Amino acid sequence: MMKFLFFLLFLFPLCFLNCFWLIQFLMFLISFFFMLNFSFDYLFMYLSTFSGVDFLSFSLILLSFWVCSLMILASEKIFKFGNYSEFFLFILIGLLLSLFMVFISLDLFIFYLFFEVSLIPVLLLIIGWGYQPERIEAGTYLLFYTFLMSLPMMVSIFYYYENYFTLSFSLMSEDLDNFLIYLCMTLVFLVKMPMFLIHLWLPKAHVEAPVSGSMILAGIMLKLGGYGLMRLMKVFITVGMKINFIFVVVSLVGGFIVSLICICQSDLKLLIAYSSVAHMGLVLSGLMTLNKWGFLGALIMMLGHGLCSSGLFCLANMMYERLGSRSLYLNKGFINLMPGLSMWWFFLCSSNMAAPPSLNLLGEVLLINSLVSFSDLSMICLSLMSFFSAVYSLFLYSFTQHGKFYSGVYGLYSGVVREYLLMFLHWVPLNVLIIKSDLFVWWI
Repeated sequence: MMKFLFFLLFLFPLCFLNCFWLIQFLMFLISFFFMLNFSFDYLFMYLSTFSGVDFLSFSLILLSFWVCSLMILASEKIFKFGNYSEFFLFILIGLLLSLFMVFISLDLFIFYLFFEVSLIPVLLLIIGWGYQPERIEAGTYLLFYTFLMSLPMMVSIFYYYENYFTLSFSLMSEDLDNFLIYLCMTLVFLVKMPMFLIHLWLPKAHVEAPVSGSMILAGIMLKLGGYGLMRLMKVFITVGMKINFIFVVVSLVGGFIVSLICICQSDLKLLIAYSSVAHMGLVLSGLMTLNKWGFLGALIMMLGHGLCSSGLFCLANMMYERLGSRSLYLNKGFINLMPGLSMWWFFLCSSNMAAPPSLNLLGEVLLINSLVSFSDLSMICLSLMSFFSAVYSLFLYSFTQHGKFYSGVYGLYSGVVREYLLMFLHWVPLNVLIIKSDLFVWWI
């Protein structure tokens, strides 16, 4: 693991040498090098005192490298207009470093430390390169929601260490029957995912963030909550069996309500952001069932959603760069103007509603199995969520691509090679990984 750590540290000086595309190339290179270090079993590799990688960590680190590489590819405008591109790269590599440390840490306190550190670069991205003046408010929302909920977790970590004398994930006890500690430990992850009712920071942050901020939020930051729950749920099995059904009910009903909210949106980014809340609600409810199908489905859904949602935010940004508006009422008839990009809209909208052969489909199948085995009544919300996810995905595609385009569009350049490459690199892993889906059942 140290070689990847030093590789990332080596990129810091390059930020200030005006090497925008070189860093992007090196980031792709590290993604492929990391892929070659694949662990073919459920055991940990590269073990040291506080760090190690199993398949769960491996897949999320690889997703982090991949999405961060694509963030640079999507942010050409920052480089073109000289909008502090060196500082932008510096923040991005700092963010990647903190995410890398989160996923390799085997100690709860180190995990918590870097979990909080990763928030600061995202905040700087939103406040520094966001679009509207409301980005300050969005950043404050993000900061306060996460920090307010993370303070109880810090106290409960100290309490746990005082009573059980270890914070290592592999040595943590499995018989902790304490509702208060359970709530304090998991609340920060529920905010991060985010769970319905404590999700209001996410749409606001997405709308105000630049395309790179939206990509990292949808692609990786929401997955930190799921990753934390997967690592800690074994400690709270006793108390979880008693009260997890509350979180399952809130997530499923919330997912249905959020799906309805999606259909009412007129802002492209808001629609995609709310669809993220609906998908992560399904992931959370699957995790809270505490069975194998739920955990496998949650991991696959997180990977699929990370690629799909990130790609949709890129497409929304491409339209915003051309029209200067994210309104659905102005972004119409794009199949006449950019038929090539219209194809990518179709591909990613179909993946968003879990059409085959995307990873989202495999994740949904596993999660639906997990939830139906947990309770037959969950079928009501699951069928409604599946139906309405198709409704808002088709609504997004048909509204943007069909109809009469805005008469104020006098000059509009078509898609460039960089944009098609960006879409290709989002869509191919999302739809090709299902061929090797047997890999995902090895880490439990």
